[in-house]
Parts: sequence; C-alpha cells; structure tokens
Amino acid sequence: MVIGTLLAQVIVVLLAARLLGAAFRRIHQPRVVGEMVAGILLGPSLLGWAAPEVSRALFAPDTLGPLNALSQVGLLLFMFLLGLGMDLRLLGSRARAAVSISLASMAVPFALGVAVGMYLHPTLAPPGVGLTGFALFMGAAMSVTAFPVLARIVEERGLLHTRLGTLALACAALDDVIAWCILAAVVALVRAGAGPLPPWAMLAGAAAFVAAMVFGVRPLLARLATRFRGDGHGQRDALGMVLLVVLAAAWTTEALGLHALFGAFLAGVVMPRDRTVADAVAGRLEDATVVLLLPLFFAFTGLRTHIALVQAPGLMGILALVIVVAVAGKFGGAALAARRAGMDWRESAAIGVLMNTRGLMELVILNVGLEIGVISPALFAIMVVMALVSTVMTTPLLEWIYPPRLIRAEAPDSR
Repeated sequence: MVIGTLLAQVIVVLLAARLLGAAFRRIHQPRVVGEMVAGILLGPSLLGWAAPEVSRALFAPDTLGPLNALSQVGLLLFMFLLGLGMDLRLLGSRARAAVSISLASMAVPFALGVAVGMYLHPTLAPPGVGLTGFALFMGAAMSVTAFPVLARIVEERGLLHTRLGTLALACAALDDVIAWCILAAVVALVRAGAGPLPPWAMLAGAAAFVAAMVFGVRPLLARLATRFRGDGHGQRDALGMVLLVVLAAAWTTEALGLHALFGAFLAGVVMPRDRTVADAVAGRLEDATVVLLLPLFFAFTGLRTHIALVQAPGLMGILALVIVVAVAGKFGGAALAARRAGMDWRESAAIGVLMNTRGLMELVILNVGLEIGVISPALFAIMVVMALVSTVMTTPLLEWIYPPRLIRAEAPDSR
C-alpha cells in the first residue's frame, strides 16, 4: 500500500500544481506562486478543514515519509541547479552598484528582522531556543530574495537585456549567496552542542569541506566537463558522476551538523562556468526537478502550514507587523541604495520591488528553520503568508511603477 498511497499523493499534488500554476499565469503571476498556493490548499488550511476524511485518506501523517523523502531529493537538485546558475559575471561594469544595492537590500531587512525576532522571542520562539539564534534566523528569513522567481519575472516582463533587469539579477544572485552564508552560520549556532560534532569541529569541518570542494572537486569536475561535449553515453556517464558529487556533498554537510542543502548548493557553485556544460546538466535535470519534484516540496510545506494558527489572538497583528517590516526593509534598502548609485527614482523603486520577491527561497529557509526547531508552527505559518504576499505583489507593483511602455522604449542595454 505504500507505493499506492505515494502515487495517489503525487497525482493529486501534480494536478493541483498544474491547475493553479496555469491559473496564476493567466493573471500575470509566476507559475511558481500558483504551485505554492496549491501546496498550502492541500494542507490543513483548506483540504484538512473542508474535507478532513479526504485529507486523512490522502495525507495521513504516518504516510508522509516517502513524500517527504521525494520532496527533499527534489530540493537538493533544485539547490544544485541554483548554485549552477549563479553567474556573478552578470555584475560586469556595474559591480560597484550591484554590490552596494545588494548589501543594502540585505543589511536593512536583516537588521529589522533581528529587531522583530527580539520582540517575538518571548511569545513565538520554541522552548529552549536562545534569543541569538532565533533573532539571527528571523534576520536571514527577512532578507532573502528568490533569484529563480525574480529571473522568471524579469524574462516575462521583457527586462532581461535592460539595465534594470541585469542589475536586479546581479543583486539577487549576490543576495542569495550572502543569505545562504548567514543561514549556514545560524544553523551551526542553533545546532551547536546538539549536533553530531562539537562546535569547533563543525566549523573546522565546514572550512575543510569548502576548501576540498573548491580546490579538489572543482578541478575534477572541469576535467569531467569534456564528456558533456561527447555522445549520449558519455554525457549520461558524466551526469551520473555529477549527481554522485551532489549527493556526497549534501551528505557531508548533513553529517557535519549543517544541512544537506548547503552541500548541494556548493556543488552547483563549483561546477565549471562553461555554458555548454551548465546547459547540458540543467537541461537534463531541470524539467524533472521543476515539474515533478518541486511541487512535492510545496505540498509538504503546505501540510506543515496551518493558516488557522494565525487567527489566534494577537497573531494577526504580528502577521501585519512581519509583512510591513519585511516589505519596507527589502524595498526601502534596495531602492535607496539604487538611488545613491545614480539611478532615477522610477528605476530605483522598480529595483526595490524586484528585490522584494521572496517566493521559493523563503519557503526553503522556513522549512530549514522548522526542521531544526528554531521557529514554531505558528511563526512558520506567519512567515509563509509573508512570503506569498511579498511575491504576489511584485508583478502588479512593477507594472505600475515601470509600465511596459518604458520597457519598450528602452533599447537593449547600452548604457
């Protein structure tokens, strides 16, 4: 019955994800937003409330192990693809502006998130979680930008070859790298003393792992890359080796007491920057990951999200506070830094709107926080709603601030 239950769960999840993804595309939202909503609706927030018998039959807690395992494999592959897609050469001649905007769009929401974390710690932190780890996690969660969702919006809006689009992509790429470094430090701090290794061994092991990946694995992958230019058999053999590297890297960071996602992400970062190789690897993995496995992650996130928890006394006010602080910090920090870098107010505001896109990356960070026990289910639900609100508002605000006529008037970036 295990395989039958798993297949039924996958069918329902994929059907809901495809239907809602298509529906959200029709209202000019990225498909991933619809898939995120589909995951939440399949959980206790709607299905468990409206049809509890159906929910128990499909998603009984004791049947979710295989679904969770599949979703985690999909998430590992996605993090690898995200690292593979990180190309800081996007900075080009705008490196100084991109770095200043990226740092401001991280520092301001991070500081505000830490302040909110200090305020919420007495009421919403799980028992035994210290103030420092909780506040730092809130800072990291507030400051992330969803590079994949932003890239899709930039492409769909025709901004890909404009100054605004390339600068936003460069800033988002830097943001994600910084956010994952911060999150790794937070995880190490929270798990210190409770993980398989003492804190000093965890830090030393992490440093040795990064050095081994950069100076040992990277040259090996560069030699392996030549096989991707060969025939089908050679490419399949090379892809098998790449997947082994990804899984081994993920296992190593998990064994060190960090999280498997960091190893998968670093495996993508150290892959050769040869576009032929990157495109060949991404082309073979991306469709199955995005179409099949990531919706399972959204569904599992939805099964962890109980929107009714937000309706508890006082939590609606906290939800409003979190949304306002998250949006104001990300938008304000990025927009003001863009203005200082010489962009006009309209372009600066558009940069702020784009950098406020949180989407999938926020859900990844929140799931890590819930898994390591640094946030409570109620705060998890609040932050999931914030991620949805901040992502959904991106497209309409961008159309209002930077309408299509301005995009059409701007020739491919020559400034």
